[in-house]
Amino acid sequence: MKIALIGYGKMGKIIERIALERGHEIVSVIDVDNLNDFDSDAFKSADVAIEFTVPQVAVSNIKRAFASGVPVVCGTTGWTDALPELKKQIDEEGKTLFWASNYSLGVNIFMAVNKYLASIMNKFPNYNVEMTEVHHTQKLDAPSGTAITLAEGIIENLDRKTSWSKETESKPDDLAIKSIREGQVPGIHTIKYESEADIIEITHDAKNREGFALGAVIAAEFTAGKKGLLGMNDLFKF
Repeated sequence: MKIALIGYGKMGKIIERIALERGHEIVSVIDVDNLNDFDSDAFKSADVAIEFTVPQVAVSNIKRAFASGVPVVCGTTGWTDALPELKKQIDEEGKTLFWASNYSLGVNIFMAVNKYLASIMNKFPNYNVEMTEVHHTQKLDAPSGTAITLAEGIIENLDRKTSWSKETESKPDDLAIKSIREGQVPGIHTIKYESEADIIEITHDAKNREGFALGAVIAAEFTAGKKGLLGMNDLFKF
């Protein structure tokens, strides 16, 4: 499979290595200094592009890839307010976007456990729930996209929480998400249910970026040849 990379930071380089190890070809690498390559024959020859950049440019990158006829796997978070607009374009023009807040298989298993636990805790209103997420200092969005997805999974299954808020509960039916940025932490997400009697916690602690990169390449393999807005539920059938 021919893969184009959009973004060539730490994640881009790991994705490149894993893609090559899995027998794929990197036909184009686009970074801040060669944005005109979106229009190049090399980029247009890709079966799929994998985009890991920053929130400010992610939507523009996706649209430029669409304009060149290349499906996109996007791992950038912090831009999803634009997702409805993109979905309209995807539906009307037959484009392809695979988006997930986190590509790690372990995180997606954790997300499934999170929903199941919330459905159990719905029966026990004496437990309050909150979340803490820790990431490296280079991560620009807070809360993380993964934390927001986890929060949405809780809200779907826990009647007493209807929205999430940053750091503290603005009102009783808020789920508080505390964000910490320190060092080179790849990502830690902890969900805590607390009553007067005890505390129940579940945590996912990423050791490195390898799992995210492998998941993105697997998503690219899945996406090639497909149409529409795709996600991890399509890939893993959770």
